[in-house]
Amino acid sequence: MDGLGRRLRASLRLKRGRGEFWDFNQVAVGGASWWRNKYNLTPDFPRKGAPQGNREEAVKEPERAQEHPLPNFAGGQHFFEYLLVVSLKKKLLANDYEPTITYQFPKRENLLRGQQEEEERLLKAIPLFCFPDGNEWAPLTEYPRETFSFVLTNVDGSRKIGYCRRLLPAGPGPRLPQVYCIISCIGCFGLFSKILDEVEKRHQISMAVIYPFMQGLREAAFPAPGKTVTLKSFIPDSGTEFISLTRPLDSHLEHVDFSSLLDCLRFEQILQIFASAVLERKIIFLAEGLSTLSQCIHATAALLYPFSWAHTYIPVVPESLLATVCCPTPFMVGVQMRFLQEVMDSPMEEVLLVDLHEGTFLLSVGDEKDILPPKLQDDILDSLSQGINELKTSEQVNEHVSGPFVQFFVKTVGHYASYIKREASGQGHFQERPFCKALTSKTNRRFVKKFVKTQLFSLFIQEAEKSKTPPAGYFQQKILEYEEQKKQKKSREKSVK
Repeated sequence: MDGLGRRLRASLRLKRGRGEFWDFNQVAVGGASWWRNKYNLTPDFPRKGAPQGNREEAVKEPERAQEHPLPNFAGGQHFFEYLLVVSLKKKLLANDYEPTITYQFPKRENLLRGQQEEEERLLKAIPLFCFPDGNEWAPLTEYPRETFSFVLTNVDGSRKIGYCRRLLPAGPGPRLPQVYCIISCIGCFGLFSKILDEVEKRHQISMAVIYPFMQGLREAAFPAPGKTVTLKSFIPDSGTEFISLTRPLDSHLEHVDFSSLLDCLRFEQILQIFASAVLERKIIFLAEGLSTLSQCIHATAALLYPFSWAHTYIPVVPESLLATVCCPTPFMVGVQMRFLQEVMDSPMEEVLLVDLHEGTFLLSVGDEKDILPPKLQDDILDSLSQGINELKTSEQVNEHVSGPFVQFFVKTVGHYASYIKREASGQGHFQERPFCKALTSKTNRRFVKKFVKTQLFSLFIQEAEKSKTPPAGYFQQKILEYEEQKKQKKSREKSVK
């Protein structure tokens, strides 16, 4: 990517093969409209009109529905839309390879013209994200299996998640990796990882054995939180098997595993990354493994619960889209370590560059330790360090890590519902100034005055203004528990006096 800075000053077109292009316009100018995509199907980029980070002078944007990078779903949804196998095929007039879909289930027929065009756009975009590390491959005899994911956003704001398992297929001699990719609208990584295990096991026998399993899965309803669906599947030489797929009870953490983040970084570093994300800054994660990048970026986004990252969000950036790191708007992206020099040579401002392999920050703004109130930082660190070595399951780890960050938001903005003034029609209006003044701590108030200007908070409060009652979710439960604790504390203090 030599000369990237010069190329960014004009429209940039990155060829994707078969005469198709990703189009970049106004990249150096700024604004969320910098990303143009000929397929009308993009990685998880902000839609036109999104405010740019924490800028008080940003032009007020029209109201829009809250966006969730990984939405929660009730039971009854279909598990998936497609199962694809993406293979590397040698180009006719070159020495490198092109990722190509070599298997698709189900094959859709009798689609309307609009549906057919949408499917074609989707299926053209997917191979790029299954092999984000470029086209220069050579046949291998050994290759470590990797599980990762990506998110695609359609022009109507709907999102599809690609769950990927990349591995070396069974067979003699050197061969090229393949990717099994399940496309779904549902965010539940642990569950889909288990499904990929079953697909991989069947593919070692025959592609024909995959079909009845996926057909059974497609006909099954996605379970409600805490519930299990059991599938019956026949495997030659093994007989009939019963496969149980259980959805986690706590659905707000079902799409994440914090273990990789804890393995790569210290608590203090995770807290600084969280602080940067809260103020909607640019964050780049570096690692060689696709699994590590994918898991760490999803974990970071999950720390923002109950708020949702609504800006550029790409767990693994394909090589041909590395210009993403020059985006003038907030982003959270993962880049493979082999592209470090290209990233360092790119024109970037106010970026937190996280080396997950070494557990260090290669670039930072410099104030990451000062963004959050000191007392609340200490509370988070104390909670994280207590009993961490006694945790045994991934669910326990997730709850232990997520809990202190949820509590941080409870203490800083948990009183939001009391400052939404409602009209007779039920429409609410958030009272920002009294909301901020209600905080007795000066450091808390200073932080919240910045936080209320972010897209994170704006989208959240827009939904709260529309709803006549606070949502009966995990966050509201923690707010009620915290308020009850404060009442009990006051009662004890009075009795002592």
